Amino acid sequence: MDNRPVGVFDSGLGGLTAVRELRRLLPNEDIVYFGDTGRCPYGTKGRVTIERFAAQDIRFLLGFNVKVIVIACNTVSSVALEMASEMSPVPVVGVIESAARAASAATKSGKIGVLGTFTTITSGRYEQALHALQPSLTVTGRACPMFVPLVENGYFGRDCRVAEIIAHEYLDELRGTVDTLILGCTHYPILKGMIADIMGDGVALIDTGRETAMEAARLLEHRGLLKDGGDGSARFFVSDRTDDFARLAAILLGSPIENVGLVKIDQY
Repeated sequence: MDNRPVGVFDSGLGGLTAVRELRRLLPNEDIVYFGDTGRCPYGTKGRVTIERFAAQDIRFLLGFNVKVIVIACNTVSSVALEMASEMSPVPVVGVIESAARAASAATKSGKIGVLGTFTTITSGRYEQALHALQPSLTVTGRACPMFVPLVENGYFGRDCRVAEIIAHEYLDELRGTVDTLILGCTHYPILKGMIADIMGDGVALIDTGRETAMEAARLLEHRGLLKDGGDGSARFFVSDRTDDFARLAAILLGSPIENVGLVKIDQY
């Protein structure tokens, strides 16, 4: 048993989809979350910048003596997972492998779509992971750069007209061509209801936040790192806009968020 906290980071709000699932699966665990809201989105940045940001995020979380680091960010997982694993003295859980396994198991037609940031899609990491599981799969990637700023600014209600227009722009050409769709950014499950409405009932949506949390839970159990009882706590830190983060996080997590810490992440 291990009473150290679980560290989770993302470029902003999106990683809360993983936190929400972690709290459901492992209610005893303490969680430290960092959202790099001041530098969001990561998906428009180059590899060197993303690696630098990820290294700073990891060093910040290591300061809390965490027992595992969950990279709840597809962009970082697509281009900087190896770097992160090498620099971290504790296990690192990324997003892509677990989501790929879920999609491979879900598809019946062998046709899978991947939504993601520009960097995630151009990296080809999802195609590599999926083809390693099933070489015959047909994988179609679609970059959706506007989804992250929509979520970060609170435009994610199922009846939000602005989000609906943009979602149609990205999704209409995929509709009817795939039976499984990976929401390849942890921000995207926040738009899951709208995406489901557009894609239709016959399309399985793979929630990368949920799959990553399940992978982290399996790792903690397998390595004997689960907390020894007690109620879990959660601490939240951001690099900008604490009030906005607290307001939107309360909606996503279903409970009030208090005392969000402000971090000067460039110091790490």
